[in-house]
Parts: sequence; C-alpha cells; structure tokens
Amino acid sequence: MKRTSVVLASLTLAAALSMAGVVQAADGAVKLTPLGSHDGEFCSLDRAILFEDPDGTRILYDAGRTVRGPNDPRLGRIDAVLLSHVHGDHLGDLIQPSANAGECGKPDFSVKVTPNSNTANIVVAQKAKLLVGSEMGSFFANRIKELGGDAKQVQLVRFGANAKVGGVQVTTVPAAHSNGLHPAFLDPAHGDALAKNALTAYVGPPTGYVLRFSNGLVAYLSGDTGITAEQDRVVRGYYKANLVVINIGDVFTTGPMEAAYVINELVKPASVIASHANEASTKDGNLLPESKAAAFKKASKVPVHLPLSGVIMAFDGEGRCVAGC
Repeated sequence: MKRTSVVLASLTLAAALSMAGVVQAADGAVKLTPLGSHDGEFCSLDRAILFEDPDGTRILYDAGRTVRGPNDPRLGRIDAVLLSHVHGDHLGDLIQPSANAGECGKPDFSVKVTPNSNTANIVVAQKAKLLVGSEMGSFFANRIKELGGDAKQVQLVRFGANAKVGGVQVTTVPAAHSNGLHPAFLDPAHGDALAKNALTAYVGPPTGYVLRFSNGLVAYLSGDTGITAEQDRVVRGYYKANLVVINIGDVFTTGPMEAAYVINELVKPASVIASHANEASTKDGNLLPESKAAAFKKASKVPVHLPLSGVIMAFDGEGRCVAGC
C-alpha cells in the first residue's frame, strides 16, 4: 500500500510538472487535453479531446464514454460541446464508474446514462452550447429542454456554415459513416418498436469538424469516416487544415493505412493526432509496436502524436506541437 501511494504521488508530481511546462511553453498556443479511460495511456475507446483556445474558450469534442459525466474533474469549464454522430461510443451511452476502471483494452463502462446520454448531461450541467450538423439539431434541442436546459443551447451548423464560440470558428464537413440513434436513447414507445425490428433512428448524415483558432491553427476533426474527396477539396483546399485528429481503427472507419493516405495525399497537415484505435495502443505510455497506431505512425509522412489521457499538448498556428508531445 505504501509503495502504491509513493507511485501515485510520483505520477501526480510528474503530471503537475508536465502541465507547468506546457503552460509555460504554450503562450499563444492551442492546448489539447485527451480525456481517455486510463491516465497516461491511449486506450481502445478513447475519443474525447478538450481544446482550449489562447483566449480561454474551451471546447469538448465527442465526450463518448471516457468523460465520466458532467462532474469529471478533468473538464473544468466547458463553453461548447461538439458531437460528430450519435453512436454510443461518441454520444455516450455508458461511462466509467471511476478513473482507470477496467483495462486499457477493455475499460469498465458499467454506469448507464441512457436515455439522456453523457453528451446531453454535460451540456445541461455546464450550460454549454452543443454544436451539431444534419438532423441532430432538432432532436437534441428537444432532449436538452427535457433535461432542464434551454433548447437554444443547441446550435445547428450545416455543411458550409459557420458558428463562433469565443475566438474559435467552427464549421462542419462531410464524413462517410452511419448515424443511427440506438433505441436506448429514445422513449419506450419508439425505442421498443425500433429494437423489435433491429433498427435505429436515423438523424441525418454524420459530420466532421474544422476549427479555426484565434492563433491561426486550423484543426480537422474527422469524426468517424472513410476516405472522402472532401478531405482534399474542402478540408485542405478551402479550409487549409494544418492539424488533423483522425480515426485509425479499421472495420468501422478508416484503418491505419487508409488514414495515412488521407494525411499524406489529401489533407497534408503539419501534424496529426491518432484517435479511435479500438484497441490498447500504449502500455505505460509507450506505443505498442504491433498496434494500429504504430502502423499508422510508420506510414505517416508527418509527425504523429498519441492522445495520452490527461497529457496536455500545445500547438502553434502552423500546426506544430510546441509542448507536451
């Protein structure tokens, strides 16, 4: 027990020193904090990332299952939440009972948060905006109101449109995926009928996001997607994204080789953050050599950064990591 306390104290001190270094080096930079299931690791169901603009605006992307509800101490103040699509691992049907519960490859998500969703609970508790595309806007406006929030917290951002949160400009871009809402998120009358027929409720196409921060950084958040022509013509050609957060998990989204093609030939950013690996990618913070993340890193022609949970990274306006990577 004594050894465990010493180890935990050492980790806490190391994290504090790391954070101090990032803050000192990140003057004028955008800070990114991955909010995964296990501290210091890149685990199977990690999706959530917290962005902080130099002006203090804080945006949470795809809370999913690893943000442990609105009282998760890692959240702090949230100004806006982005949701790429309504699948449970992004919207949040279950959450962890405590930090590091379960294993990195198989986290313990035993706390049920349906029919509300982790995302809706966070938005209401934080009094934050919820930015979504397609037909998700009307569904969430109704749900947020039912939970005691204001329907106006939900802001629809269709393809080609823009929204402003503090100094951050947000737009949605196409993603090639599905977007069916599981019956567990619906009232019993509708949910039971859909479940009986093995169907989900379609809420329009899924989305990706492009965020332009006040320091000039332009980040493309792919959501769940395959390869699309828009990654070249829109994300690179028009928005000129210089940082990418991309899914690499295969089967349900681009695999590591497909994701590397998107990075190398289509978007061509300065840096990329791997996401949505659907397996444990690290052990003790070190990349597992046989992992999809390792294959992606080897194939990518630009620096690949791993979203180690709780480890703050900072990026300048050119898309280069200046601290924490």
